[in-house]
Amino acid sequence: MLDLLHAKAQRPKCDGTSRREFLQVGALGGMFGLTLPDLLRAQAAEAKATGKISKRPAIVLLFLDGGASQFETFDPKMSAPQEYRSLFGATQSTLPGHDFCGLLPKMATLTDRMAIVKSFTHKDGDHGGGTHWVKTGYPWPPEFLGKAVGPPQQQPSIGSIVSRTLGPINRETGVPTYVRVQSNHGGYAGDDAVWLGQEFNPFRVYADAKGRSNPMLANMGMKLESARLQDRRALLQAFDNLDRTLDKTRIMDGMDGFQQQALNVITGKAKEAFDLSQEDEKVKEKYGPGLGQEMLLARRLCEAGAGFVTLNNGYWDHHSGIIPGCKDLCPKLDHAVHAFMEDVKERGLENDILLIITGEFGRTPRVGNYGKDKDAGRDHWAGLNPLAFCGGGLKMQQVIGESDDRGGYPKSRPIWPQDYMATIFQVLGMDQRMQFTHPTGRPMYMIEDGKPIEELF
Repeated sequence: MLDLLHAKAQRPKCDGTSRREFLQVGALGGMFGLTLPDLLRAQAAEAKATGKISKRPAIVLLFLDGGASQFETFDPKMSAPQEYRSLFGATQSTLPGHDFCGLLPKMATLTDRMAIVKSFTHKDGDHGGGTHWVKTGYPWPPEFLGKAVGPPQQQPSIGSIVSRTLGPINRETGVPTYVRVQSNHGGYAGDDAVWLGQEFNPFRVYADAKGRSNPMLANMGMKLESARLQDRRALLQAFDNLDRTLDKTRIMDGMDGFQQQALNVITGKAKEAFDLSQEDEKVKEKYGPGLGQEMLLARRLCEAGAGFVTLNNGYWDHHSGIIPGCKDLCPKLDHAVHAFMEDVKERGLENDILLIITGEFGRTPRVGNYGKDKDAGRDHWAGLNPLAFCGGGLKMQQVIGESDDRGGYPKSRPIWPQDYMATIFQVLGMDQRMQFTHPTGRPMYMIEDGKPIEELF
C-alpha cells in the first residue's frame, strides 16, 4: 500500500483546504480514496468565480547561511581603509560605478539582470535571531535580541504564508508550493509555519554532497519497509510499478481531470521535478556539483509549479579564516548563480522566477587580525546585510540604497526585513494587510509596518 496522505482530518482554512487533504491512495486493486480531487475542484471553482487565475512568479530564496560579508559579496567598499575594504579586491560590474567582490566575476557580468540593495538592515547580530527576522519579518521578543540562544520560532515563515495563501500544492501539477532544500548545515529556525498550521511547513528535500535530491520520505508518508526507504532507486522503481499498474487496470480511463491531477503528485510532474536524473547531462554539467545541483533542482521545481523554494548555502560564519573560507564559497556561489540565471534566460523564465540572495546578517566593517591570512575574520554585524533580486519581472539593472563610507550602516534608503517581506507579497499579488487568526483567537497582520521596495516596481 502506498499512502501519500496524512489521513487525519484537520481544521479547514478560509479557503476550505488543508495540506492533510493532500492525497490519499489506497489499495491499487481498484479501490481508490482520493480527497485531493475534491480539493482541486473547489480551487478551480473559486478561481473561476473570482477570476484569480493570473500567473505569479516563483520565488527562489538563496540564503547565505551563517552571515556572508557584504564586503566579500556586493559592496567591496574599495574606497575605505585597507582593514575595512574587501580582502579580495573588486571586479567591475556592468553597472557603472558599482563593483562586486573580486571573487564574483561571473555574477558581475549579469548586473543588467540584478537589483542590488546596499542598505538592508536590522538589529539582531545573533544567528537565530537574525535568521528569524529575515525569514519571518519579525525579530525575537526584545528580551532575546542579540542572545545566542533564543526562543523557538515565533512567527510563520514567509514561505509558509505563501503556502497558506496559494494553497499547499499546485493544483495542476501536484508539486508542493513551498519546498526547503536541506544542505549539510541544517540552518536556524525560521522556515516553518508554527501557529499558522503544520500543513504549511515546507516540503523538505535532502541534497547530498553531490547535489542529488531525495525527498524526505516522512513528508511523503511512504508506508514502505525501512530498508527500502534507504534505497532511492527502489523508491523510483515503486513509482514506476505504480504507473504500470494504473495502465494495466485502465483506472485512469474512469477518472476525471481532477483525479488525474491528483495522481500527478506521485506519477507525474511532482515525482519528475525532484528527479535530477531526468535532466539533460549537459545542463547538469553547466550547473556543476553541490550548490549548482541544488539551484538546478530549484529551477526544475519552479518550472513544475512550486511557488517558494528555499536553499541554504554556506557556512559563511567567518570569525576567522575568512580568506580560505571565501576562496572556497565565493567561486561556487558565483558559478551556480551565473549558471542559474543563464539557464533561466535561455528557457524564457526570467519573468517567471525571482531569485533572491541574502542571509541573516552581514559582517563587521573592520577585519579582525588584518594581515594574518589564516586568522583574519569578520564578526556578526546586523547593520548591513547583502541583498540582491534577480528577475521575476522586476526592474533590474539598479542599485537601491547606499552604505556609509566604511560599510557599516545604511547611508540612505534603509530597507528592513518587513520591507523585503512586503516586496515578496507584492510580487506574488498577496494582500499587504492580510490577517490570520493566532491560536489565542487574536487576528494578526502578517505585515505590520513594511512597505514594498518601490524602486523594483
